[in-house]
Amino acid sequence: MAGRLRARLSRSDTLTDQPDFALVGILKIPQNASSPASAIWRRVLVALGALAAAVVIVYLGRDGYKDAQGNELSLVDCIYYATVSLSTTGYGDIVPITQSARLTNALLITPLRIFFLIVLVGTTLAALTESSRQAFKIQRWRHRVRNHTVVVGYGTKGRTAIDAMLGDGVPPSEIVVVDTEQAVLDSAAAKGLVTVAGSATRSDVLRLAGAQHAAAIIVATNRDDTAVLVTLTAREIAPDAKIVAAIRESDNTHLLRQSGADSVVVSSETAGRLLGIATKTPSVVEMMEDLLTPEAGFAIAERAVERDEVGGSPRHLSDIVLGVVRDGRLIRVGSPEVDAVEADDRLLYIRRVTS
Repeated sequence: MAGRLRARLSRSDTLTDQPDFALVGILKIPQNASSPASAIWRRVLVALGALAAAVVIVYLGRDGYKDAQGNELSLVDCIYYATVSLSTTGYGDIVPITQSARLTNALLITPLRIFFLIVLVGTTLAALTESSRQAFKIQRWRHRVRNHTVVVGYGTKGRTAIDAMLGDGVPPSEIVVVDTEQAVLDSAAAKGLVTVAGSATRSDVLRLAGAQHAAAIIVATNRDDTAVLVTLTAREIAPDAKIVAAIRESDNTHLLRQSGADSVVVSSETAGRLLGIATKTPSVVEMMEDLLTPEAGFAIAERAVERDEVGGSPRHLSDIVLGVVRDGRLIRVGSPEVDAVEADDRLLYIRRVTS
């Protein structure tokens, strides 16, 4: 009775409390892609290594074996015996006769035989061993992941945000994608991104993505109400993370702010402004796209103030400075507050990107 009650109390439906093997298919760690030919060659080399190890073991203990004629084993006999033993052919023309040889055969040759078969039939067993490999990767990743970026939603907004981060040099291993559709998660995994299948409105899904240890969380859902709920959940479990959310309607901006978003991007109004500007000055829109595309041309970036720049005017620096971030607040160039830059300031400037 006590054991049954303890089992019920210890049972949990939250993803973060599940064993690692139960998370296979939900949390996916990308793996290095390799060609079939290289995979086959690796398996062949591993099989030859196991065969060589068996030959050495048999040769060192050859005094404990005899062939059908009672002769001592030569190196060729040892190679022959190891080959037929690992392939489980076993003609019986060479057998261990001493206790030590039989013990060695049971403790070393038999495990090598099993390992040899697993390698040779690796293509068939790959599906069986994949779960174990993924479980090991998940366990290792969950213990190591820190200061990464969680992107909720891999639609147009989320995908573009990730492309911008990758263009800025962020490693794919430091980005985690959360979405409910497996098709888009497979697309993200193809880019080397860690993926989590599930709704980010659930705290256990965000915890599984390591949101509690994340440096930033990007909310790029398709619905504003979902964005509000995800932001509330994310802020609860990640009080120190920077949360950036995208919404369609500006009327919902205050809801995102109250939910804990540090920055709110109104996607429909931003696109609308660019459309309006394009009717009169399309070159301005082209320049804006250039500034927002980090791969080539110009890009907006942020950097620390250099020692020889302290006390100088941001308008007279070698870089084109757009604003100064001071105490976490953006102050635009031209304001009397930033007539002189300070050592702790950060500069928002335009940098040239070489393709």
